[in-house]
Amino acid sequence: MSLNPRPRPDIPHEGGFVEIADRVWVARYEFLDVNVGLVAGERGLLVVDTQTSEAAARRTVEQVRRLGVGEVVATVNTHEHFDHAFGNVVFAEEYDGPEMFIHETAAANLPVSGPRLQEQAVHGAEDPSESEADRRAHREIAESRILVPELTFSSARVVDLGDRHVELVHPGRGHTGGDAVIRVPDADVLFAGDLVEESAARNGVPGMGDDSFVLEWPATLDLVIEMLGDGSVVVPGHGMPVDKEFVLEQRGNIGVVAETIRDLAGRGVPVDEALASGEWPYPAEELARAVRRGYEQLPRSARSLPLL
Repeated sequence: MSLNPRPRPDIPHEGGFVEIADRVWVARYEFLDVNVGLVAGERGLLVVDTQTSEAAARRTVEQVRRLGVGEVVATVNTHEHFDHAFGNVVFAEEYDGPEMFIHETAAANLPVSGPRLQEQAVHGAEDPSESEADRRAHREIAESRILVPELTFSSARVVDLGDRHVELVHPGRGHTGGDAVIRVPDADVLFAGDLVEESAARNGVPGMGDDSFVLEWPATLDLVIEMLGDGSVVVPGHGMPVDKEFVLEQRGNIGVVAETIRDLAGRGVPVDEALASGEWPYPAEELARAVRRGYEQLPRSARSLPLL
């Protein structure tokens, strides 16, 4: 157990920004249970992730202004996925060109992955099985302009907010190849993006998609954990803030997924039989893409021929 745990803040959906530490706020939204972070300093505000679409970002800008704690001078995307980066253009226009940061790999991927996702969103907007709210959200995603931040970094960068510094760190690959965590040292808060997953919308299962690096993810989280203290608050990309103990447990579970993939491949189990052959810490149906990605990323020397 944490020695000095902080009470977990109650952050309702669509309730605006809730202060979770000194001049650090989080807003939580119903669609995808996504979070937006806000960090204040003497120079102004840093926004962590910019929403799922232009329309959603405009609603967030209104909430920032209602909070009344300053003007946005910088934004950072924790990775390139639409639900964290498709509001960039709104913040750029509303705040007259703030500094905008993203990891260099995410910057390279966003112009490719973004339009591909928008094509899928068009179909979602026309899907009669979706709720009207979800169809509207898909339309908003499809209609958003994609803006790639110009300020990139490879390993780490510091954002100077005047009386406090915020650290942007690439701890390694995991959810994507361009994951970044945002650390506010004086407040002991870390925004983890989708390297950490809490959301009940996904049953707490990390997003191990077609662009994930599940075999590297545990070591990446090891570096994240080194940044945490017993009282640290960790804000995931989706869901409620968590603590170090939660991250340790999730790192263990992802490690089991990675090692199970290595074991099955090393014993010659074909990828199409791996899900049924392993014992997994998460529902097997949630791990199909993770297993396929893991097999693809294993060196040939780590795979054996299938047993006859």
